[in-house]
Amino acid sequence: MDLSVAWYQEEQEGEAKRIWSNIWDTNEMEYQQQQLLQQQQQQQANNGNNSDTKSNDSNTSNNNFTAEKTFNPTRRKGSTNDNKASTYNMNKYQGKLVGKHGGCPWRTLNFQYARGIVGLHQEIEQFYAHMIPTATEQAIRMDVVSRIESAVLSLWPTSRVEIFGSFRTGLYLPTSDIDLVVIGRWEKLPLRTLEVELLSSRIAEPQSIRVLDKASVPIVKLTDRVTQVKVDISFNMQSGVQSAELIKDYKNQYPVLSKLVLVLKQFLLQRDLNEVFTGGISSYSLILMCISFLQLHPRQNSYANANLGVLLLEFLELYGRRFNYMKTGISIKNGGRYIPKEELQRDMVDGHRPSLLCIEDPLTPGNDIGRSSYGALQVKQAFEYAYIVLCQAVSPLNNYFNDCNRQSILGRIIRVTDEVIEYRNWIKMTCEPRLLNRGIIITTNDPNVMPPTNVMQGVVDGHGFRRSSISSGDTSDSDDSDEQDNLSNKSRDEISPTNYHHQMMNVKNKFAQPNVPVVTQTKVSSPHQRALQAINKQQIKQQREREQREREQQMMTNSGSGLLIDSNDTFPPLQ
Repeated sequence: MDLSVAWYQEEQEGEAKRIWSNIWDTNEMEYQQQQLLQQQQQQQANNGNNSDTKSNDSNTSNNNFTAEKTFNPTRRKGSTNDNKASTYNMNKYQGKLVGKHGGCPWRTLNFQYARGIVGLHQEIEQFYAHMIPTATEQAIRMDVVSRIESAVLSLWPTSRVEIFGSFRTGLYLPTSDIDLVVIGRWEKLPLRTLEVELLSSRIAEPQSIRVLDKASVPIVKLTDRVTQVKVDISFNMQSGVQSAELIKDYKNQYPVLSKLVLVLKQFLLQRDLNEVFTGGISSYSLILMCISFLQLHPRQNSYANANLGVLLLEFLELYGRRFNYMKTGISIKNGGRYIPKEELQRDMVDGHRPSLLCIEDPLTPGNDIGRSSYGALQVKQAFEYAYIVLCQAVSPLNNYFNDCNRQSILGRIIRVTDEVIEYRNWIKMTCEPRLLNRGIIITTNDPNVMPPTNVMQGVVDGHGFRRSSISSGDTSDSDDSDEQDNLSNKSRDEISPTNYHHQMMNVKNKFAQPNVPVVTQTKVSSPHQRALQAINKQQIKQQREREQREREQQMMTNSGSGLLIDSNDTFPPLQ
């Protein structure tokens, strides 16, 4: 059993498992002692007969060996020390990893689950509702972005900071990092200059900041000192922003995409297969695989009521058992198709060959998204394992396994560690009061008022100005501010979140409807009033969308009779 992928299930517990575990631990201990003896002998040969040196070397070997035993020794790069969601070796450390909260916090008390595949579908829905970012989690990330951008603009006032990746698309987990790109003009990328500024501004933890200047995409990695949120900063990589917008379009086309992706991201994250440099695949590759799966699916799965349990099993079967990684590439362009790798190689530049997991870049011709995914076979094996486990659990022939009320079916392959749960609780208890005291609006979590993937539509500072130009949420209000401030000659993307004078919160009266409350630019006096204000703004947006659809339908109806819409009837652009 691969300790990084699997763990013992409930039905495997018993005397036989205990005996074999003791045999395994005994053999492992003997192997460890042999390895330790070899290391000590090697150290003695390198350092001579100095007794003090030998003692220090022995201690160093013991420490290194302990760390290797605790975490995954098969990882060639990286470490699981900073992965709060890691479930490596849960057989031995189950009490430490999930002993306090049980590992399945999405399950609802006294909820009656159906059996088999329907119960799995219900659990996926609950998992998605539990793991999507709360308003506070969205707000602290926007606060981190604002502080980093202030540091960047203090160095290069003409530069621009953009969000991309999972934070922009809304497909991020509680411990996911923030991807930022600094756009400007430099003869040489100022990685070290930014590192010094982030340290002097007390934004980054000193031990966490790293400059990866030798990577194919040089980045600065850091952990925010206040919120413990991880951030990756790159320079002049505008393709990331375009990719995020492409994913948002596919999210609208396939409502099930967000839920499927979030489950699979958690599955890979806890197994340290969510990063290329740790032997996994990138989140972008995973999302493109999901899009291709939905595009080429024989059934129409774009409807929101599709069975997520069936889709998850079919995805795991496809990429865990059926897909030919050796000869076939993936493309989502023009409705999606599978391409022979020989055809893809003709379009590649610089003599590159298609990788094992070959995914055609939908934006850059000749680029292979999975080119660096050297551990794609590990991901394939993990998918196959999950498919086998879930197939056994949902089988209608096994009444013991498929009872979702007795034991979680999704929990057989996914667990949320106690550290992640306690981190989210810490964010709520410590950061939310600070945001309220600073006057940052935290919106309601009611799904009838605001989409769950865009819980926080923007961040507002103490003066009541909207910072939404690089938010992953809707930015229709910023369009109003552009018109108000006569900024039609400047695109919305060029407005940074710290340019407060370009932002406003009030909605113009000419766009207001008689029965729709209007949000005015007044000072918010209480959290309750701020929540009501955010709800009113969302209602206004929904009313505009309905009016826009009605007018478009009227235009289509009247087009044959030559009727024209009054040129004075203008509407703000919708996202």
